[in-house]
Amino acid sequence: MGRVSEAIDVTISDDVIRLGQFLKLAGLIDSGAEAKAVIAEGEVTVNGDVDLRRGRQLAVGDVVEVFGRSARVAR
Repeated sequence: MGRVSEAIDVTISDDVIRLGQFLKLAGLIDSGAEAKAVIAEGEVTVNGDVDLRRGRQLAVGDVVEVFGRSARVAR
């Protein structure tokens, strides 16, 4: 297993954001199609647990990781 980078804080304008949208906003992936694929393949974790729901609602403090890079939802 690769080394995980320290989470960067990514500010959102609303109280919640969907997982697929957050992956793009944080720059962890390049497109919605890529988000759909990596989520479906089980490559994405939310707070340490694999989540297969692209529409999962994230809130401030949630940490998302994909391919050894991580980002924290911030306000």
